[in-house]
Amino acid sequence: MRRKQLDIYESLKEDIVNGVYRNGSLLPSEETLAKQYSVSRPTIAKIYNQLQTKGYIHKKRGAGSQVIHDNVRSKYTVGLLLPGSGESEIFTIINDQILKLSKRNELNCLWEGARASNAEIRKSQIEQDCANYITQRVDGILFSPLERLPEADEINLRIFNKITSANIPLVLIDRGVKPQPDVGGFDVIWIDNFLAGSTMAQHLIKNGCEMINFFFRPNSGNSVDLRLSGIRDEALKNHLKFTDENIYCGDPSDIDYIKTIKIEKGKTGIICANDSTAALLLSSLEKIDVKITSDCLICGFDNMKYSQHLKYPLTSYIQPCEEMASISIELAIRRIKNNNHIPMTVNLMGKIIERESTIFHL
Repeated sequence: MRRKQLDIYESLKEDIVNGVYRNGSLLPSEETLAKQYSVSRPTIAKIYNQLQTKGYIHKKRGAGSQVIHDNVRSKYTVGLLLPGSGESEIFTIINDQILKLSKRNELNCLWEGARASNAEIRKSQIEQDCANYITQRVDGILFSPLERLPEADEINLRIFNKITSANIPLVLIDRGVKPQPDVGGFDVIWIDNFLAGSTMAQHLIKNGCEMINFFFRPNSGNSVDLRLSGIRDEALKNHLKFTDENIYCGDPSDIDYIKTIKIEKGKTGIICANDSTAALLLSSLEKIDVKITSDCLICGFDNMKYSQHLKYPLTSYIQPCEEMASISIELAIRRIKNNNHIPMTVNLMGKIIERESTIFHL
């Protein structure tokens, strides 16, 4: 019973702090709340006495229990689960921008993990960080699901379920969770990946490509699936053949696998799921004597810093990382204040940075 009493107290306190019960309003009568929670009236009386002692309400005989808290929470604590900050520059930008903006938005951001480039290290860190955040009862969590591990989907779903079971407000950044969870109550912010894929395909077709291939690495996030859908849609709209034969999933440094890619000289464009894949593929294609800008064109996503310094400066689709960080904070605060909000999916627009890798020199 004491555990239930504590839960009721915490629930009422959160409702007062988050403005569900506003300053000056009356809480439900002790009798009403006792029936609602299936507890005794004296139990509710003790909870109201505790809320009064802590300065949240004022009990007045014959007038009820009035909220005297100003509904302004001094600071929320948000845990960051962004394992990709060790893998891609975009997460480093997002992570740093969130930490910067948190100071302006009354947020205390917790970030436990080092920027590990090793996927196995990221896996162990993210599970431990999640457990720590739940133990600390953070007010919300910003989570970018793991990818490029065979068990990534299982881990992501496990983490997702732990967070939602703990009733901690959750915002997903850049990627969703596979398979799509049935439970609601979380928001997603990413670029419009379907449109991004379509835009890149359109760019290659405009530059003379009559065959479009898509290359990605195993165990990629579901954002890659959406990019593939956009590429397929654009290719078919332009009456180009696009089947499973145009889709390649493998290691871009595996020369034997790279030799299986079908390339019609002077007509082929290859869209890679990200710049790191494209950079490795560029090197592998050169090793098998495929000439970039004469035999084929190639592009990627994320506009990594090194993209413009490759032998063939890489055309890339840049993500609005600072905007993603800013909106993720807004979504987190919104959901912390009311975790029953209808879930939102925010699709942001990026843009192509055109470079030499997508210009034919025949």
